[in-house]
Amino acid sequence: MSRRVVVTGLGALTPIGNSVEEFWAGIKEGKVGIDKITKFDTEEFSVKLAGELKEFNPLDYLEFKEAKRMEDFSKYAVVAAKEAFEDSGLNMEEEDPYRAGCIIGSGIGSLQRMRAEHSTLLNKGPSRVKPLFIPMMISNMAAGNVSIKFGLKGKCTNVVTACATGTHCIGDAFKAIKYDDADVIVAGGAESTVDPLGIAGFTSMTALATGTDRLKASVPFDKDRTGFVLGEGSGIVVLEELEHAKKRNAHIYAELVGYGATSDAYHITSPAEDGAGAAKSMEIAIKEAGIESKDIEYINAHGTSTKLNDKFESRAINTVFGERDDLHVNSTKSMTGHMLGAAGAVEFIICVKSVEEGYIHQTVGTENIDEECNVNVQIGSGLNKDIKYALSNSLGFGGHNATLLVKKYEE
Repeated sequence: MSRRVVVTGLGALTPIGNSVEEFWAGIKEGKVGIDKITKFDTEEFSVKLAGELKEFNPLDYLEFKEAKRMEDFSKYAVVAAKEAFEDSGLNMEEEDPYRAGCIIGSGIGSLQRMRAEHSTLLNKGPSRVKPLFIPMMISNMAAGNVSIKFGLKGKCTNVVTACATGTHCIGDAFKAIKYDDADVIVAGGAESTVDPLGIAGFTSMTALATGTDRLKASVPFDKDRTGFVLGEGSGIVVLEELEHAKKRNAHIYAELVGYGATSDAYHITSPAEDGAGAAKSMEIAIKEAGIESKDIEYINAHGTSTKLNDKFESRAINTVFGERDDLHVNSTKSMTGHMLGAAGAVEFIICVKSVEEGYIHQTVGTENIDEECNVNVQIGSGLNKDIKYALSNSLGFGGHNATLLVKKYEE
């Protein structure tokens, strides 16, 4: 027998705000967090812009010794998880720790630590490589550090599916609670790849925008889009079985009612041209929710601002929904840049807030919709609209597709 799963806690670190409150205010304001890269000298790089965190000091949240043993992606995960955990009102002294889990992923882990220790190996020899190199670098340490921090002794895993990571983590947490493997799971994604190696790698793929106008660098679905902008941060949510949440009088933001996951089985970087895999992912989520495609009013698209992704995702949306003027589509990446493994989790938070407050944000900077992206993209301004169902899509390198379906909470 399946169980209902609700969202009771939210936490976010993003280029437009270091808390959910700041982030959501920035979203409604149409704030763009993309700016000149400050983490390294970009003189030799053709890419000059990224979505970096602003005024973030981990020691405002973590003890010095604690922070010293974590790389940035883990710090981001722990800080966002702390906000989500506190927001949920959970008290682990009153919980069975083996029924409380953690599923948090990172698409890449720590490029910074890999680069630093490789330099040490070459210049100083193998004996000088740090003892904590591996446990600081590997992507599962976001989940590991969060579980240690909060005493979560149940299912503790991390999904690594590139740009679909955060969405798959939340989806797997949903399934675990739905089918009674856990009562509570802290889930999401974290990423920190605004690094010379990260920027160089994506630039070599010709995936990144090279323009210098920060307000027009990430323009999903626009005919003048040239690539994505790398972002960083973390999105973490607390998912909980409904009766468990009600028993402790938790605030319920929304209900998670569907999850789809498919593979294109097509190409290591490009989505399938017909959008069939992404379309099937949406169809699976809709079927699990027990509703019809006409019930969906809003889609937070993967919307990376790359030529292929936006075109093929539009095809997927049209395959499932037809060309509907009443189906609103937007992309949060127009403001945050692409946060890779954290993107899906942050965009899930957007869907939760959108159904809770009845607001669909604009796709900032996008003005001239590409004729091959024939979906109803929300541009120019946000829209106040009561929303019952919202979809969040994520599409990752390797052909990974993931969809989450959020429902306005009703008793």
